[in-house]
Amino acid sequence: MAWLDRAHSVAQPGFNRWLIPPAALAVHLCIGQAYATSVYKTALVKHFGASLTEIGVIFSVAIVMLGLSAAVMGTWVDRNGPRKAMFVAAVFWAGGFLVGAAGIFSRQLWLVYLGYGVIGGIGLGIGYISPVSTLIKWFPDRPGLATGMAIMGFGGGALIASPLSTALLAVYDPASSAPGAVASGQAVGMLFLTLAVLYFAYMLFGAFTIKVPPPGWAPAGFDPATVRSHELITTANVTASNAIKTPQFWLLWTALFCNVTAGIGILEQAAPMIQDFFRQPDGKSLVAASVAGGFVGLLSVGNMAGRFAWSATSDVIGRKRMYMGYLGVGTVLYLLLAFAGHTSTALFVLFAFVIISFYGGGFSTAPAYLRDLFGTLEVGAIHGRLLTAWSAAGVVGPLIVNAVLDAQGTPGKLTAGAYQPALLIMVVLLVVGFLANLAIRPVAPKFHEPTAPVAAGAAKES
Repeated sequence: MAWLDRAHSVAQPGFNRWLIPPAALAVHLCIGQAYATSVYKTALVKHFGASLTEIGVIFSVAIVMLGLSAAVMGTWVDRNGPRKAMFVAAVFWAGGFLVGAAGIFSRQLWLVYLGYGVIGGIGLGIGYISPVSTLIKWFPDRPGLATGMAIMGFGGGALIASPLSTALLAVYDPASSAPGAVASGQAVGMLFLTLAVLYFAYMLFGAFTIKVPPPGWAPAGFDPATVRSHELITTANVTASNAIKTPQFWLLWTALFCNVTAGIGILEQAAPMIQDFFRQPDGKSLVAASVAGGFVGLLSVGNMAGRFAWSATSDVIGRKRMYMGYLGVGTVLYLLLAFAGHTSTALFVLFAFVIISFYGGGFSTAPAYLRDLFGTLEVGAIHGRLLTAWSAAGVVGPLIVNAVLDAQGTPGKLTAGAYQPALLIMVVLLVVGFLANLAIRPVAPKFHEPTAPVAAGAAKES
């Protein structure tokens, strides 16, 4: 399979670099389906006779495996190039659906854990980091914009997967389209088989269209000195093994962990949260279930838009200042949500929308932040290690919120006051993250590689 090697994906002279973001987006739109698991969650609960927690573990396992596989395979991805990495990601992601479908058809829940959770989670991790290093090398002048264009696909993948899954479930089980009806397990199994085929084909499109720049390439008229307008941007390089020895890596890890934990706290409880915030003394909510579902969709838009808009903005104001916004403004918004969110649905939605846009922006800005601090040599591998913060946050965030709410009362009868302790915990986390980001300084020269790759050679293409 030598045709997957990096050497066979080097761009020819005259190649248009703007073809790279769509190739990367093809992968991220597919793996972004992870945010649409709620579409068939109730169906799996009924099919397996399991609890919501037991079914929810499937998603948690997938996110944990995302971070672990990204950390372990990051160096391999950088060494072998994006084409092979995307192909491997497609095999694992589609394979996870196939094994998961087998578990559904045979009523073996552990197979769904293994399939979608473990195998699919490995595909998530490899697929997530596979185009990052390549995008940064193609766009040294606008790394935030480039990574934002691709990574926004992960946040927006649910916008495609959710209606597609709903439509397919209605085809495989027409009775499920009736009000209040739940799709059969067989229909979900068929959905998994269909998604395996569709996603595998589309991810292969991304793999076969991705290209890496030739050695010494730089955009026409690009001067590396022009992007070093912020003190944190280095022209040196740090290897992945050395990066994790620096305080800068762990400070950024902490900042990302705090930002993601706070965001997941809202994402995990989005639909019931808006209903609980506007629950009346008689137990009824002013917000209907259908409106709550629309609110979840709106948050997906905020997640996707933030990944692009805030990451692109970071190219102008700098990554450190951007993270100061995520964590500092986020702290204020969480306080407003805790104490004033129940006064107006418009304010509640506005606060939550901006908070989730910061959640998405934190992900898409991270690769460019790493490039600023550690150079381009092994930025993909370093990014993979950083994503372990996501794995940790994916466990800690829901645990904090669920533990607080369990202590406050019965689901379906909670009010805005029940959420205040959880939101205030998130405020503390954001303050910790803000201080960690504030402490980031340029990486000490002792961690730099003795010789850096040529940033701007004689060969320049447009």
